[in-house]
Amino acid sequence: MAITNTQANSLSLPKRVAIFGAGGFGPEVKTIIDSINIDKPNTFDFIGFFDDGIEKGKIVNGFPILGGINDINQIEEELALVISIGDPKLKQKIINKISNNKIDYPTIIHPKASVSKDEVQIGEGCIICEGSIITCNIKIRNFVILNLMCTVGHDTFIDDYCAFMPSVNISGEVQIHSGVYVGTGAKIINLLEIGENTIIGAGAVVSKSLPANCTAVGIPAKPIKFHDQS
Repeated sequence: MAITNTQANSLSLPKRVAIFGAGGFGPEVKTIIDSINIDKPNTFDFIGFFDDGIEKGKIVNGFPILGGINDINQIEEELALVISIGDPKLKQKIINKISNNKIDYPTIIHPKASVSKDEVQIGEGCIICEGSIITCNIKIRNFVILNLMCTVGHDTFIDDYCAFMPSVNISGEVQIHSGVYVGTGAKIINLLEIGENTIIGAGAVVSKSLPANCTAVGIPAKPIKFHDQS
């Protein structure tokens, strides 16, 4: 007898998933996983949080802290791990310390985010929050965060480890290099380039391209300092 789609879904096993980072954004990411499971039942089995800064066994939002990076590297079963760290440098350091080949990094997209099917590529380990809009001809690489209500316009490229806080608007044909952090409510005008590891302050309006390794604030956004990358 043939198995219907409904029966097949009921027979499939949910993917075990945990979150690294149990701070404020970690529980928010847990709500995305919950929303995915409501939209597509049996997608994930959430088992808890990992965090090197919180005591193992402590309960956060009803789930345990399962340990830190050393515990992750000792896991013997396959586990999907979502890295809920906003700081691009810290996120990269954490990922570089995880050496367990049983770990993979799913991309988590809220069901109420709008992601076009027209030439949109999204890499591994990304987090796309509720209300975000990704239009067309866009490439987003690995471990990128688009927080609540962000928009990404056509023909934009976003490199690894970038993080965009709530309500960031990125116009079309923007090139954003790796490790960029953009504060809440900032706007990036079209046809610009943002250099790697640059920080854009909350509420800034970027109307000219920005160099690498700077902090830029204001309307229009201007670099106020450069970071030592040694």
